[in-house]
Amino acid sequence: MPRPVARVLALLELLQSGGIRTVTELADRLDVDERTVRRYVGHLVDLDVPVESVRGRYGGYRLAPGYRMPPLMLSDDEALAVLLGLVAGRRAGLATDTASETAAAKIRRVLPERLSRRLDAVLGSLAFTDRPGEAVAPESTVLLSIADAVNHHRPISIRYTAADGRRSERTLHPHGVVAHSGRWYVTAADLTAGEDRTFRLDRITGVRTLPGSFEPPAGLDPAKRVLTGLATAPYRHEVTLRIQGTAEQIHTRLPAGIAIVEELPSPSSADPQTVRWSRVGLRVERLDWLPAVLASLDRPFIVERPDELRGLVEALAERLTNSARRSPPHE
Repeated sequence: MPRPVARVLALLELLQSGGIRTVTELADRLDVDERTVRRYVGHLVDLDVPVESVRGRYGGYRLAPGYRMPPLMLSDDEALAVLLGLVAGRRAGLATDTASETAAAKIRRVLPERLSRRLDAVLGSLAFTDRPGEAVAPESTVLLSIADAVNHHRPISIRYTAADGRRSERTLHPHGVVAHSGRWYVTAADLTAGEDRTFRLDRITGVRTLPGSFEPPAGLDPAKRVLTGLATAPYRHEVTLRIQGTAEQIHTRLPAGIAIVEELPSPSSADPQTVRWSRVGLRVERLDWLPAVLASLDRPFIVERPDELRGLVEALAERLTNSARRSPPHE
């Protein structure tokens, strides 16, 4: 769990213990300064937790009389769904290991012992065939602030660190938040650069909501924009293919985040029953994996560029042919 979120929850626990807590006391207990304590109190108020400010020499903060955190009431199916969701989110890189583990521990603490033992048995016997993703979850405050700006069409200012380490401050009109392959992205109009851009949320270190509002473009598809941006990012090799098949058929082996597929119009003299061709564009760092993927499509294809890919396809075909002609050794 990101430390600011953990400290906000720790603040809530301190206030739930009763009485008035001074700002100095809370700052000492949370190991932060007094200004940060006031900011954390603001987070609780935003979550509809009734924190009261008490003025005077012995003033500070307290919870409104009679307030208690609502009990967590989950059925067996609901509890299993929540815990499996936490496990899946951690493996997909959509949440950090610490956040998932502490959240699961808190849920277990309030479950009946019978149900807790059964759920532990499920999680203890569960195995996955896929490899866990790299956890690159953004800070909760960043994600929540950007999502709120998207929802209310508010401009924001962000501090961003690019892949090469360069830091900048940018003003955005955020259009949508997208989770893809274990990473979070925001698509936005970058007013600083004067163009539409996609930013990784884990590289954003600060978000500030600005005055005013904006009108998002009509018909915008943030997920499609992220996939297109990833597929057209600069890489070592630019590949252009023609493959006999539809975009849906081609994307079964070359996902939208890797390949841009343009279905080509059929010639006017062509048989209507003939499967149409598509032009496929990719940008990749290595070519050696492409021949096997193209073979697995089991569809006619033409390599337009680069010539190096033709040689790799021919080499794979020769290896497969030689293997098919081999006879088993005599025993």
